[in-house]
Amino acid sequence: MSEYTPEHGNGVPGSRETDWRGPDRSTSLTDRRGVVVVTGAAAGLGRAIVREFAKHGYDVGLVARSEEALQQARAEVESCGRRTVVCAIDVSDADAVEGAAAQVEAELGPIDVWVNDAMVSVFSPIKEMKPEEFKRVAEVNYLGYVYGTLAALRRMLPRDRGTIVHVGSALAYRSIPLQAAYCASKHAILGFHESLRTELIHDGSHVRTTMVQMPALNTPQFGWVKSRLPNKPQPVPPIFQPEVGAEAVYWAAHHERREVLVGGSTWLAVNANKFVPALLDWYLGKTGYRSQQTDQPEEPNRPDDVWQPVPGDPGAHGVFDSTASERSAELTLTTNRGALMALGAAASLLFLGLWRMASNGRDH
Repeated sequence: MSEYTPEHGNGVPGSRETDWRGPDRSTSLTDRRGVVVVTGAAAGLGRAIVREFAKHGYDVGLVARSEEALQQARAEVESCGRRTVVCAIDVSDADAVEGAAAQVEAELGPIDVWVNDAMVSVFSPIKEMKPEEFKRVAEVNYLGYVYGTLAALRRMLPRDRGTIVHVGSALAYRSIPLQAAYCASKHAILGFHESLRTELIHDGSHVRTTMVQMPALNTPQFGWVKSRLPNKPQPVPPIFQPEVGAEAVYWAAHHERREVLVGGSTWLAVNANKFVPALLDWYLGKTGYRSQQTDQPEEPNRPDDVWQPVPGDPGAHGVFDSTASERSAELTLTTNRGALMALGAAASLLFLGLWRMASNGRDH
């Protein structure tokens, strides 16, 4: 296995992953922003989040199961001149998560940001699911977030500072067929996040929690997810590159927002479900099976990552580079809301001034 360097990357030729060049050269590599812990750091969105924080000057605690992929992520962080700690653990083990947090603080210093991102999933009709599969998804996706949050709070609350970012999904609001375990876990995370937020407000704490709801992303998970579908699984279009999600997570960690919706599709799913949930039930019942599968037959008995990580280093991107968007207009509006409001106010004042001038002209 070749070591990652910013020159050759780990991605598809021509993709943003291949073109990733490490730190933002407009800032000095000696500028240290703080310490971040990212769970699910080995691949996919988590890997993109690691890169995003590293290029902005963060030292990074890397938490995931795959030692092999984490060592590649370490090389990427170090190419930015930043320090790392590799913690090859399973986030469903509360003691292991606590140990990882202690190791990060011992080697890197106080944790400023904790990003919960680790996940597994099973693509399957509910009637074919096994009880242990539901349990496993809940233990990783939901309880892994809980254990990460508890470890972060033990350190952040006494210092009265820090941010906990929960990586969510449009599916936290609007469930779809064939991903019942995953959707249920995201609903649980949303409930946990909202309870945590209210308690922090009650306590007058300066520790923050925020949740970033993701659209469909082009990550490697669709090649390793456990699936009982006849064809290979795919994200439901429109698809975005993982860097879009990573930028949203970084922004959310540094701004006072209880929630950030990434992509117009996420905004539509969240809001449509408030007003026409029964219509969405019918629509997804008719289209949800087909939209989550490609035209290529699934490979029987291929490896999946539910119980063990799949060998290799998949990087951040999946196989959908040709159809994935590198920008989100909705995210741009969110992250520039203040400037846009100021621009709108200025435009309104200009229009009012012109209208008054025209009115005065008519009066004379």
